[in-house]
Amino acid sequence: MHVLKAEGSRDELAGIPHRELDRVPYDEAPTTRFHALVAVVSAGGQFSDGYALGTIGIALSLARGALHLDALWLGMLGSASLAGLFFGSLLLAPLADRVGRRPLFVPTMAVFAVVSFLQFFVTSPWELLPLRLFLGLMLGIDYVVCCAVVAEFSPRRARGRLLALLVVMWTVGYALAFIIGALLTSVGPDAWRWILASGAVPAAVIFLLRMKIPESPLWLVQRGRNAAAQEIVGRYIGKNIRLPVVSAVHHSARAAWRELFSARYRRRTAIGAIYYTALVIPYFSIGTFIPIVFGALGIRNAYASGAVFNVFMLLGSVFGLWLIDRLTRRQYLVGAFYLSAATLLFLALAGNASPVIIVAAFAVFAFALSAGTNLCYVYLPELFPTRLRASGVGIGTAASRLGSASGTFLLPLCLGAIGVRPSLGLCVAVLLSGGIICHLFAPETQGRSIEDT
Repeated sequence: MHVLKAEGSRDELAGIPHRELDRVPYDEAPTTRFHALVAVVSAGGQFSDGYALGTIGIALSLARGALHLDALWLGMLGSASLAGLFFGSLLLAPLADRVGRRPLFVPTMAVFAVVSFLQFFVTSPWELLPLRLFLGLMLGIDYVVCCAVVAEFSPRRARGRLLALLVVMWTVGYALAFIIGALLTSVGPDAWRWILASGAVPAAVIFLLRMKIPESPLWLVQRGRNAAAQEIVGRYIGKNIRLPVVSAVHHSARAAWRELFSARYRRRTAIGAIYYTALVIPYFSIGTFIPIVFGALGIRNAYASGAVFNVFMLLGSVFGLWLIDRLTRRQYLVGAFYLSAATLLFLALAGNASPVIIVAAFAVFAFALSAGTNLCYVYLPELFPTRLRASGVGIGTAASRLGSASGTFLLPLCLGAIGVRPSLGLCVAVLLSGGIICHLFAPETQGRSIEDT
């Protein structure tokens, strides 16, 4: 069985020349402009991802007549990208553990831009559906690889904030998509086309910037390519940086899956899938159809109220970036579940509350839930070592998107079958279940080496 050696152990140091001991450990490197560039181009991809998912809800509400959409088609199109994301993160993204991070990290945004632009020309739901599915495949790859790239380039003390920045920019894209869509509702009958196709612009810009990012040094060390890794570190981070000692591993995807579900890692694999899934089911199902939810609650100006909801999602995400290193990972995770569940429970039981109270309560819910999702990109990659990171993150992401796709598909049907408040109650049950499971079983990862977590 392959073994990862913790950086700085006594046995390890005994075999290192004295001049090597004078070097700064990779995990303790100073934060540089290059680290900022890695974070920006990764966060830019997450902005594009959030924007693409954020456009579909308001675009579908505008395209109902033009595309002749019933509740079934609303659910299918609303969840299509999430379904594609499931397959992308589960089946394609783990390739990053075998072929490297860069071969997937760079071209994904180019494909994303082209597919986004093609949405402008659709004339039926049958044409839009495969495009949304394919966008989801690209999203699945990008979610996983961005987490791995930022986690593996970042110094330990900055890792939490830089990974949380991915979620902030995803939320910026998601919220901005709704706000721009709300502003374009009066443009004309083709406003939904422009909303969907506009995602091509940021994706194309990020693709060009990502061409400057090299391969992950940790992945190269894992593959025994120490000289190439040291050259990248010396060029981009600093010539006095010492790489961690990691035994070379050449395993298949099947071996990675066996290890992820072995006695050593299966608890972490399960927690990664459960907590991520429980957070994003209400996030996407409610967020995607927030105008319809507000309409069912008797809110007259559903688009303006939805804009408030999305603004507070953004504010919560920014607040979470500030909070990320002020709580332990477990405190942050469990607290986000319980606070979000309590707020949504109030809405489910609010009865004939005034529109102002309903919108205000949804704003608090959006703030708390969005702050909680900041931990998704931080905690999940910390659960696994480099040799398993893309595969482990891929399983967690796939599980979450299967759940969120199911929730997004079912919400319009539940609204029609059982009403809005029981539907919100189902989301409360999901949040409470996630909180209790994480309270009992989630491990702590804060403050540890990227290989020792």
